[in-house]
Amino acid sequence: MKATYYGHSTVELELVGASILFDPFITPNEKANNIDVESLNPDYIFLSHAHEDHVADLFAIQQQSGAEVAAIVETSAWANKGGIPQEKLHPFNFGGTLKLKFGTAKMVYALHTNGAPDGSYAGLPAGYVIHSGDKKIYFAGDTALTLEMKLLEDEALDWAFLPIGGHFTMDVDDAIKAAKLINCQNIIGIHYNTFPPIQIDKEEAIDKFEKAGLRLYLPSIGGTVSL
Repeated sequence: MKATYYGHSTVELELVGASILFDPFITPNEKANNIDVESLNPDYIFLSHAHEDHVADLFAIQQQSGAEVAAIVETSAWANKGGIPQEKLHPFNFGGTLKLKFGTAKMVYALHTNGAPDGSYAGLPAGYVIHSGDKKIYFAGDTALTLEMKLLEDEALDWAFLPIGGHFTMDVDDAIKAAKLINCQNIIGIHYNTFPPIQIDKEEAIDKFEKAGLRLYLPSIGGTVSL
């Protein structure tokens, strides 16, 4: 199994039996202009929320791939209005678990806001705990540090994708606290260096995590990490 980072919060997981693409935002991201969006062919697209910088390529990638889309109920309804057929949607809510080709996906709490690009109500933001094969992976989406994360402490997470850019989400220091709350040693950073407000010093961030007894992975755009 492996993860491919496509910039910002866009990550594709190649799991046992299927792949998931999280929060597709590639075309508007100048830093990801080396990525051929038309080549992406995920089995599933998971949305943490419906802000433009997480859904910009949703409809194009879904149409070309036929991917099934999983999201909180209201974000799913927005996607349906935008043209994604109901039979391709998996609307669910906090505490719910989907059984899919790769294993299971449970929706968990995220502390952020949510609204669709057209201004419509899109429900609440969410994170996901993915279980595939012998691995458990947490995709936090956009979130601030919250004590709700401690509920994941006994999940035996192997990997976690945490936002580290600050300003709109957790920063590096809060992400270290989050990693300790969820009891996960292997962290892949997301939601950083795309726009000026979320610029970080990558070497400093990696050093801070190392001093905290954690491992922070910051793959290049298009780069992969073996899970």
